Amino acid sequence: MSTIAQLRHILKNSHTIAIVGLSADWWRPSYFAAKYLQEHGYRIIPVNPKYTEVLGEKCYPTLEAIPEPVDIVDVFRKSEDCAPIAQQAVAIGAKTLWLQLGVENTEAQQIAEAAGLAVVMNRCVKIEYARLFGGLSWFGVNTGVISSRRPL
Repeated sequence: MSTIAQLRHILKNSHTIAIVGLSADWWRPSYFAAKYLQEHGYRIIPVNPKYTEVLGEKCYPTLEAIPEPVDIVDVFRKSEDCAPIAQQAVAIGAKTLWLQLGVENTEAQQIAEAAGLAVVMNRCVKIEYARLFGGLSWFGVNTGVISSRRPL
């Protein structure tokens, strides 16, 4: 699951993202990605037994504790922790299992795909959203601040 069309379809048709391993520490990549996605219209549901709230949202200890439907289960955990998370994603009826940059697990992939979930591995939801929907920039290159055009 890595073509541009497939990634765009997932991100365009998903509205609720449960982020497993979301940290309340602002300097952690999971926090930064979740805040960005929240600011771009996604409903973020934190999943981390360490916290009661992250980014103004109630935090749940497990995926099964979430009382509403989830489109994407986004995983910020070690690769070896992913198979049980994939089983939980299947159990709650998620549509996509998304493993973040550096996270790959064939067993988790097989579990999710066997249940009909789309699987994305070793990619960041925030980066893919920005790349596919126009939010990715290099220090002003596509913001209009830096331009090759002569100022009027």
